[in-house]
Amino acid sequence: MPSRIKYALFYDFHTSTIIPDVGRRFDVETFTDQLVACGVDFLTWHARCNQGHAYYDTAIGKRHPSLDFDLFGQLVASCHRKGIKISAYFNGGLTDQELLEHRDWMRIAPDGRTLAAPEHHPTPAVRAVCYNSPFRDHLKAMAREVAAKYAVDGFFFDCMMDSLTCVCPTCVTLMKERGINFRDPAQLTQFTRASLLQLARELFAEVRAINPDALFFLNGCLVEDMIGYNTQLECECLPTAAALGYDYLPVHAHYLRTVAQGNPVLNMTGRFYEWGDFGGLRKPESLEYDLFYGLAHGMRPELSDHFHPRGDFSQPVFDLIRPLYNDLQQYDEWCDDAVNCTEVAIVFPKPGAPLRFDKPLRAAVRMLSELKVQFDVVTHAAPWDKYQVLIFPDHINFNEGTTERVRQCLRRGAAVIATGDSGLNEDGSAFALQEWPVEYMSPSPHNPVYFQPEGELAAGLPELPMSFYADAALVRPAPGAGVAMRIVRPYHNREWDGLHANYYTPPDAVTEEPFLAIKGRIAYLAGKIFLGYYRRSPYQLRLLLGNLLRRFLPRPLLQTPTLPSFARAAVQKTPSGSILVHLLAYTPELRGESVALEDRATLADTEILLRLDGRRLTRVYLAPERTPLPFTVTDDVARVVLPVCNGHAIIVFE
Repeated sequence: MPSRIKYALFYDFHTSTIIPDVGRRFDVETFTDQLVACGVDFLTWHARCNQGHAYYDTAIGKRHPSLDFDLFGQLVASCHRKGIKISAYFNGGLTDQELLEHRDWMRIAPDGRTLAAPEHHPTPAVRAVCYNSPFRDHLKAMAREVAAKYAVDGFFFDCMMDSLTCVCPTCVTLMKERGINFRDPAQLTQFTRASLLQLARELFAEVRAINPDALFFLNGCLVEDMIGYNTQLECECLPTAAALGYDYLPVHAHYLRTVAQGNPVLNMTGRFYEWGDFGGLRKPESLEYDLFYGLAHGMRPELSDHFHPRGDFSQPVFDLIRPLYNDLQQYDEWCDDAVNCTEVAIVFPKPGAPLRFDKPLRAAVRMLSELKVQFDVVTHAAPWDKYQVLIFPDHINFNEGTTERVRQCLRRGAAVIATGDSGLNEDGSAFALQEWPVEYMSPSPHNPVYFQPEGELAAGLPELPMSFYADAALVRPAPGAGVAMRIVRPYHNREWDGLHANYYTPPDAVTEEPFLAIKGRIAYLAGKIFLGYYRRSPYQLRLLLGNLLRRFLPRPLLQTPTLPSFARAAVQKTPSGSILVHLLAYTPELRGESVALEDRATLADTEILLRLDGRRLTRVYLAPERTPLPFTVTDDVARVVLPVCNGHAIIVFE
């Protein structure tokens, strides 16, 4: 049965050997009393950190040298007395002190390094382990020890990443035995991935043998590889962190719910601005945005803090968390078990590809969010049959499986929007579907590439050649296709020709080359508009996509004609059949190197149009106060005007 987690806290706790006073001031009862006051029902706490130190009485590992009591054990006992579940954190991919003593446990990177040094960190992080070394048995033994000794409710295994490939003698020998070329990065990654997955499944079996109900989450593996093992999904989505940003949470919120299989998805954000930041304390409104965004997309809140190794009590942190969680709890009766209603899918069928770094995907999510489209991000691991429109952003090659699934969607009447190279077969030589509106010739020779807005799909666009700030494919119309817009070539390409710095490249003439072609329920754009939107965010591209979506989805589930583009809207259905419309309006501002969302925007007279799909509407009100809102119904569409929205609102349709 899926685990029940509603309000979680995650404590990051990686403590160097040189710290002299670990736990000296820690008052476990005061700490857990604060958890109770916040309404926390789930806590993740370090049993073993990325330095390799244990924080419990271990006979297998090494307790931190300055810790003189069983800190973890005391915390487990106090949490259980107060009705709080606790998950034991184990870093299973990184360690430090242990690898100085056990060199045969050490990962050796292809370039010979043993230190893991992420680009966004100012110093090397810590040493990484080899998953095929004796560390494997050491980690399992420590997990068994904690499971048997403390009756913890779950385990969180962190930093277990298939990107940490290893060419130590053990791994190279194994690869040679299996006919794997360790010099081939793809084969090396696949070997590491297989080694890691085997260890993950062994860890699951070890802890479940002792506690059959133990919760389990492994961070680092591909989510889809751990289906059937992870009991919850945890989305580490700190938007202020250097490597994440505010596009990270939306991408994963729209994706994780499609593979969660009824398990909770935890929205892990933090009170700080970056991992390892002990001095950061974000504004309540900034955290409020993260948490309400997660709530609107079926995620449970999980705030993170850094535990001060001495145990200093951080009252300001709890003064920040408590009102946020108490506020969220007012919405439990509506939001518990609510599921999102979606009708469009952004399709990303790339096994092994990380969603977080894909620029066209991030831009597609941003664009649809700005258009207030109700959508999911789906891979091959989720069904596609419920969506009315499938979007393939820029570079989605079709293998046989993808081709067949798209063909099935077309047979049932779904529409397809593809851009750039999407739809090409695996070797990129031709489009995989005979039904495609165009035939592939080559990459476009033009740089830059313009397009000429024309026709009904150009509604709202200026009547001049437009740039989309990316490259394009050179295609020709297929039989039976209509060309809605065409490519405009520049006078010359943007390049150095040996004599001239040809930077200023105005549009010259409209060509016969298709920019937008349509055949039946397939629309193809030759330009990589999502990459262009990622680079420059020209509103015209958003308008164009919106026009295409209205062609294929003329009666969308939700319309919000007066909401600004930075606002967000999501539709959910409750188990009782009520419909929730979530609105979020927080003003984004670029400050130095990062975007800040920490000020509520106050919106007046927000118009909401909700398709009822035959439902008989009896009342509309604002949660949690149940303030009634007048409504009208015309042609199965309810119209409501919200007089004021200050940052966020949940409108209930019953």
